[in-house]
Amino acid sequence: MINTHATEISFLLLVGWLVLLITLMAAFRSSYSLLKSKPANAFDPKGDDVGAFGRRLNRVHANAYEFLPFVIVTLLFAITTEHTEMTDGLAPWVVALRIGQGLTHLVSTTVPAVLVRFTVFFIPQIVILGIWVATLLNFYI
Repeated sequence: MINTHATEISFLLLVGWLVLLITLMAAFRSSYSLLKSKPANAFDPKGDDVGAFGRRLNRVHANAYEFLPFVIVTLLFAITTEHTEMTDGLAPWVVALRIGQGLTHLVSTTVPAVLVRFTVFFIPQIVILGIWVATLLNFYI
C-alpha cells in the first residue's frame, strides 16, 4: 500500500490555517491601531469594537482554536499509532471544510451563509471526527 501522507499533510495544513488566522488578526489589529489610533491593549476580546469584518475575523479565529485541537489531536494520534490509513481518505476533506467554513464566515453572516457554515462544520466535520475516533478506538477495545 502506498502511503499518501494525507494525514500528515492535513495536520500541517490545519496548523498553517491557524497560524494564518493569527497572523491576519495581528495584522488587522496592528493596522486598526495605527489608522484609528486605538491603543493595542484596548481591543475587546470578542471583537465587538472593530467593525463587521473585524468581528467576523475574530470569530473565525476563535472557531479555529476552539475546534481544531480536537481534529489535530485525532490526526496526531493516528500518526503516532501508525493508523493513518483510517484518516488519510477524509483528512483532506476536513481541511477543505475548515477553510471553507472560515472563508464563508469572513465573507458574510447572512442566513444562507450561516446555513452553509453550519453544513460544512457540523455534518461532515463532526461526523468525520466521530468516525475517526470510533474507528481508532476500535483498535484498542
